[in-house]
Amino acid sequence: MQDRTYLFEQAPVPRAVMTMAAPTIASSLVMILYNLADTYFVGMLNDPVQNAAVTLAAPVLLAFNAINNLFGVGSSSMMSRALGRGDRETVRRSSSFGFWCALLCGVLLSLGFTAFSGPALAVLGATAENAAATSAYLFWTTSCGAVPAILNVVLAYMVRSEGAALHAGIGTMSGCFLNILLDPLFILPWGLNMGAAGAGLATFLSNCAACGYFLVLLAVRRGRSSISLRPAMPGRAVVLGVCAVGVPAAVQNLLNVTGMTVLNNFTSAYGSDAVAAMGIAQKINQVPFYVALGLSQGLMPLVSYNYASGDHRRMKRCILFALQVALAFLTALCLFDWTCSEQLVRLFMKDPDIVAYGSRFLHGMCLCLPFLGVDFLAVGVFQACGMGSRSLLFAILRKVVMEIPALVLLNRLWPLYGLAYAQTTAEIILCVAAAVVLRRLFRDLGDPPAPDPARLAKTEQKE
Repeated sequence: MQDRTYLFEQAPVPRAVMTMAAPTIASSLVMILYNLADTYFVGMLNDPVQNAAVTLAAPVLLAFNAINNLFGVGSSSMMSRALGRGDRETVRRSSSFGFWCALLCGVLLSLGFTAFSGPALAVLGATAENAAATSAYLFWTTSCGAVPAILNVVLAYMVRSEGAALHAGIGTMSGCFLNILLDPLFILPWGLNMGAAGAGLATFLSNCAACGYFLVLLAVRRGRSSISLRPAMPGRAVVLGVCAVGVPAAVQNLLNVTGMTVLNNFTSAYGSDAVAAMGIAQKINQVPFYVALGLSQGLMPLVSYNYASGDHRRMKRCILFALQVALAFLTALCLFDWTCSEQLVRLFMKDPDIVAYGSRFLHGMCLCLPFLGVDFLAVGVFQACGMGSRSLLFAILRKVVMEIPALVLLNRLWPLYGLAYAQTTAEIILCVAAAVVLRRLFRDLGDPPAPDPARLAKTEQKE
């Protein structure tokens, strides 16, 4: 733990941020490839029905993130803040509570979806044309795969909370690479020819592999880690601390599911070609989305630790450096996506109608990227500091107050194509709000005394 204490307390800010964020961003980028792999290989079948099935199932998989955030973000934030205070017992109780609750929720989600799959397909917007393919995909990813899909993400959050961002990245990436290798074997005619169902089976097996990696890692590092998976009474303080951050984060993802479901239902009215094109544009836009999310997640342990230890000067410097990196990178990606929209969509499907739809959808979606980076960092800071109410407020503003009403209004004013600009509208307004709230947080924390000269000398010697 000594090297990680140095990383949290004394390493130069750019090095500390990039040491924590780079593996998280890398694993996020590999996760994008893993998400794109389903769309890419299913798209090679040149069957809009199979591609629409993967798109319509996306809200269910996104719903997993509600549990991931409740017990992953919630427990990891609690753990990092406890480490900043030197409270190892709270770290152990928080990790045990998060793990067993995530396992229970995964089992309940799997059983619940299996029992009510018919009504669920109707809510997702599936039609008689694509219901069978959607159901086959969800059988493997949800009925069979909810538990490993949830646990591998929650365990990655916990491992990262101790500063082991590299191990968290390796675990996540191992599952993603396996998924990419299995997809063509299960999906394409020269393999098992399972179509969308094959994509679901590959996802299930890859999540099992990633979950296995983390369980083995924790067993090997049992004596050197404060993470504990043994059942234990968490105590009122741990439950309230985890839920204070986790519940708003879970609500945020449930609202994301709601927004995606509304979007898919609006798009379904224009046929399977439009649904397939919207799904491809969304998957392409996930590249910068996951970069911003990875940076925010990588930053969280640094912010939590320094916030709890009282080193607010270092905390602010970490946030401002991450903000500069996010704005520069996401602006560049926005320009690239706009310029190369047709070529990017054509990578997945050659159908000229789908390429035309997808290119115009991508134009609307990519405009939100620079603003989204600011919003994600702000929400990550609130979660890291235990300010769950602020992250919940942003989630409600994003979906309920702005994005979902914008979907309704823009679809009426500009049928179909207006749907792609709803998120951009919401993110621009939220970016302004995020800047105001972050500035107020910085002002409330004040400027603490300059760092201890002895600490600075020690840092210089280690460098």
